[in-house]
Amino acid sequence: MHYSAAMHTQPPALLLAAGRGERMRPLTDHTPKPLLQVQGRPLLEWHLRALADAGVARAVINTAWLGERISQQFSSHFGQKGAPGKREQLSISYSHEGQDFGRALETAGGIARALPLLGPVFWLAAGDVFAPDFPFDAAAAQRFARGDALAHLWLVENPAHHPLGDFGLSEGGLALNPAPGSGAPRYTYSTIALLRAGLFAAPWCDIPAGNPGGVAAPLAPLLRRAMDAGRVTAELYRGRWTDVGTPERLAALNATAPPQG
Repeated sequence: MHYSAAMHTQPPALLLAAGRGERMRPLTDHTPKPLLQVQGRPLLEWHLRALADAGVARAVINTAWLGERISQQFSSHFGQKGAPGKREQLSISYSHEGQDFGRALETAGGIARALPLLGPVFWLAAGDVFAPDFPFDAAAAQRFARGDALAHLWLVENPAHHPLGDFGLSEGGLALNPAPGSGAPRYTYSTIALLRAGLFAAPWCDIPAGNPGGVAAPLAPLLRRAMDAGRVTAELYRGRWTDVGTPERLAALNATAPPQG
């Protein structure tokens, strides 16, 4: 069987790095949360390494709080030296919400703002999540691109700090929006996903293309609307995953042995 090069082309990625990190204070008073050190590397670098290893050519990082520190840290390229057979350069561009609007635009607002830098399908990952085993698999991206789902989410078992979870999961792989109090099992959204740009247009989203007005809006309501229409798929992710949301969780990560690679 012959495979075209296009079958293995990875979509770009958007890494969310605009948050203030209030719960991480005072650590984030002078350092943006995605640059806090986790097992010897800035937290955001773990995603950049994984994306480069997976053959992703372009990443966009949105920033607000201390955003200039992030662009100074990573500049316009992330190099993977000494990695035969792997992409050596991941190009990086920025959506500077702080510079443009003086504040972060929340998740949906930030994605809508960055859309002109992305494409019809893209990876999404939060810059404050540690998931060193996540593969950003090209085959998963191609399956998603061939389908009609607006989003594909990776869900995780509920951590202790989020026991009620976010979304349900059907046996057929659809993400579900259970009614409050339904008792249906819920899992936690890992903040890693594949998204289609169409999720940020009517009828799912009413933010104008490119978000020129700097509208701040969360992502969950868009996802729930699309789930109710059967347009969001999901799967459970069982690799290592931590929402690095407090100094205690950061300290616990740094007390464990670093992952290999």
